[in-house]
Amino acid sequence: MQPYVAVLALLGLVTAVIAAVYALSFAFAPPGTIGSGPFLSGRPPQEHAVSRYHVRWYVVTMVFLAFDMEMVFMYPWALVVASVGTKAVVEMFAFLGLLLAGVVYAWREGAFRWA
Repeated sequence: MQPYVAVLALLGLVTAVIAAVYALSFAFAPPGTIGSGPFLSGRPPQEHAVSRYHVRWYVVTMVFLAFDMEMVFMYPWALVVASVGTKAVVEMFAFLGLLLAGVVYAWREGAFRWA
């Protein structure tokens, strides 16, 4: 039981801090606040929560996901590139070339134009 005393003490301390934060939040909340509304720093929302977005944001999201996936694939590649050698470098440049072709296409179609 001795090794677990520190873990149990830390778990108790974390639980006490969380309970204290909730108690202080409940105690100092302004009266009449809506508990189920969105958090907007106490201000009422300006538009409906399910309002439509402009279609250009979907294109921006797709470009972001493409670059995000690039980083997901480049991290493991960076770990094994020294052991695999030239083949890994060629494959990564082919992958980056494919992404660059996608960026050029998006640029040509006006995905990066905001006006």
